[in-house]
Amino acid sequence: MKSIINKTLIVVVAAATLQSCFVAKQYSRPQLEETEHLYRTDNLPQDSLSMADVSWKDMFTDAYLKQYIEEGLQNNLDIRVAIEQMAAAEAYMKQGKAGYLPSLSARAQMTHQELAPNSQFGSFFNGSLQQYELTGNLSWEADIWGKIRSNKRAGEAGYLQSVAAHQAVKTQLVSAIATTYYQLVALDAQLEITEKTIATRDSSVLTIKELKNAGQVTQVAVDQNIAQYNNAKALKVELETAIFKTENTLSLLLGRPAVVIERSTLDSQQLEADIKLGVPATLLRNRPDVMAAEYGLINAFEMTNVARSQFYPSLTLTASGGLQSLQFDELFSSNSLFANLVGGLAQPIFNKRAIKTQHEMAKAQQEQALLGFKKTLLTAGNEVSNALFDYNAETEKFEYRQKEVEALRNAEANSEELLKNGYANYLDLLTARQSALSAELNMIDNKLNQLLSIVNLYEALGGGWK
Repeated sequence: MKSIINKTLIVVVAAATLQSCFVAKQYSRPQLEETEHLYRTDNLPQDSLSMADVSWKDMFTDAYLKQYIEEGLQNNLDIRVAIEQMAAAEAYMKQGKAGYLPSLSARAQMTHQELAPNSQFGSFFNGSLQQYELTGNLSWEADIWGKIRSNKRAGEAGYLQSVAAHQAVKTQLVSAIATTYYQLVALDAQLEITEKTIATRDSSVLTIKELKNAGQVTQVAVDQNIAQYNNAKALKVELETAIFKTENTLSLLLGRPAVVIERSTLDSQQLEADIKLGVPATLLRNRPDVMAAEYGLINAFEMTNVARSQFYPSLTLTASGGLQSLQFDELFSSNSLFANLVGGLAQPIFNKRAIKTQHEMAKAQQEQALLGFKKTLLTAGNEVSNALFDYNAETEKFEYRQKEVEALRNAEANSEELLKNGYANYLDLLTARQSALSAELNMIDNKLNQLLSIVNLYEALGGGWK
């Protein structure tokens, strides 16, 4: 037994010495020239700070909206699925870390054999044989070429990829809840204007009828005013339908049955976050889908290391020992002890090209992961550029919308007054009214688009998961 232990120690020392002979390569981030020109803007950012570093709790000021975001992050079904995916990836990561440990198993066995009397052993054991056995088996593979280490790193990258995917779901969810909430308060504002328009047009129908009785206008003018009145009523129904469906959409995002959503008003919405893009390289640390794509690349890189290590011999140490006896009452005697120790190298020579195919597939998958990483980064830069341009355009457009509404409301009031005094025709008034209503609805859309452009920019930069 002592000699067996000595031999075991020699094999272990030899294996530990060979572990320094790694063929596994170390991952380093590829040179990405794309990061230098990701943002299409005349004023390239020089500050490394980004608005993505701002917590959503500070980004949004509406108390109702903050409450809904908090609820959504707790109850949304997509978030819960992502959490379970993280748990599965964590299990694989733990398995990869255990790769350095030996495999150990135990077995208790009783064997009964009926032997032919004329066989080689039958005459010695009176035709039957029983054996009792308690055995322990240990197997350990030395990580000479870094295969186990690469598997461990691949598992860690897979886990971090699932974490980044969870963060990406959080970012998308925060953006979706904010977007839906702002759409809801914008619809409320449009409904309010439409209801005021209905009240105004109702009284205008009475006025135009009086003018018709006075001979100043014809029945055509009365009919046109009634048509405009009913057009506004139909618009109100459309808006109420949109509000109902938008409330249902927000309830789904919150992971609860559809209910009436409490909310504030469009005019009370303020997003005064400092618009800071950060240098393009900050997307690599702020945007979850970019981080997930890089972890996917790391995973593929390490799996290529694993595939490459299959070309080299593996050193395995196997040991077994325990108790064996033909008589159960002698099983625990010292004479029943036995032990086996096997240490050896196994070198693949010819296995129908399986190892080479696996290596080629791993290299191809690594290249796919690299291209996916670059595409994700380019997509991120494109989304930032679009969101920034939208924000600047909507901000500039809002001033013109305000002046348009003011001018058209004046035109409507003047046309109505002139019509009453016989200095204008009813067509001027109808046109002015319709244009004024459209302009007011457009201004609300413009205010909504301002808010959404900031939300989109926040999401594009990777904000919302911190």
